[in-house]
Amino acid sequence: MKIIKAIPVFWMNLGGIFLFLLMASCGGGANQKNTDTPTAGKIKVGVDDSYRLLVEAEIYTFEAMYKYASIDTIFKTEADVINDFMNDSVPMIMVNRKLSDKQVAYLRERQYIPKTTKIAIDAVALIVNNDNPDTSLFFQTVRDIFQGKITSWSQVDKKSKLKDLKVVFDNFKSGNPRYFKERFKIDSFPSTCFAVHSNAEVINYVEKNKNTIGVISVNWISDPADTVSHNFLQRFKVVGIALEGDNDPGTKFYRPFPGYIAEGSYPFTRDVFCINRQPYTGLAHGFSSFMAGEKGQFIVLHSGLVPAAMPVRLVEIKH
Repeated sequence: MKIIKAIPVFWMNLGGIFLFLLMASCGGGANQKNTDTPTAGKIKVGVDDSYRLLVEAEIYTFEAMYKYASIDTIFKTEADVINDFMNDSVPMIMVNRKLSDKQVAYLRERQYIPKTTKIAIDAVALIVNNDNPDTSLFFQTVRDIFQGKITSWSQVDKKSKLKDLKVVFDNFKSGNPRYFKERFKIDSFPSTCFAVHSNAEVINYVEKNKNTIGVISVNWISDPADTVSHNFLQRFKVVGIALEGDNDPGTKFYRPFPGYIAEGSYPFTRDVFCINRQPYTGLAHGFSSFMAGEKGQFIVLHSGLVPAAMPVRLVEIKH
């Protein structure tokens, strides 16, 4: 009788252990590390709105390749994206600057080692209304506009029929105004500068206001094959910029095309980074590696940006 009672108890205990292991393998009681792999799981990624079109294309391809991966995107200003990252609201972000030494130290104190991967070289584009004939600006002219020394179109071109000059940014917390503050070493913008809420709103505003210069990321206008970019390009003109110090009347002006961005002829360029704070090799690592890899870099190239790991050939077409 003792043997008959002992056998069911043994199998019941063994069954309990098996059930616990089965639940753990399915996520019931398991931590995220066990269910989040480089090609499977679910994460949130914070993205600077400047790279909305690029990231949407990258995610579409990545999820098509890895059907068990799900990436939710949160598009915000650069400042808000980085704040979310520092507060552990998102494990990965895409922005056009590295973390500061102070931010890296803060994360290391909390046992996080942020991993930064360069994805692309981007550019800040200046756009004007289709009825504005001034589509080429000297580098010094742009500097003077942002420093408040130029406030009317007559100072740019004496023959201009336009009056007060205005500059519109996507958002004062985005990477676009920060870029020009750092580039021209200014603490604040003049009253001629103001902001709306997104890159798309900048385009809408410039389309309706002849006297305005819009500041947007080139990702919004750089893919002619994309219907969004193509439609935008019909609604304004992209400004060509001369090299710094080149003020001769016959100088060449460069627009933010990939070849000119790659060779450094277009002066307003910047790097784009993925920053991952996951303490293990999870989906954030897998997605950032994908974007830095061959397929992801091809998408960067197709989007009109310059890939971080692939050469861009500049072909000059003579008419």
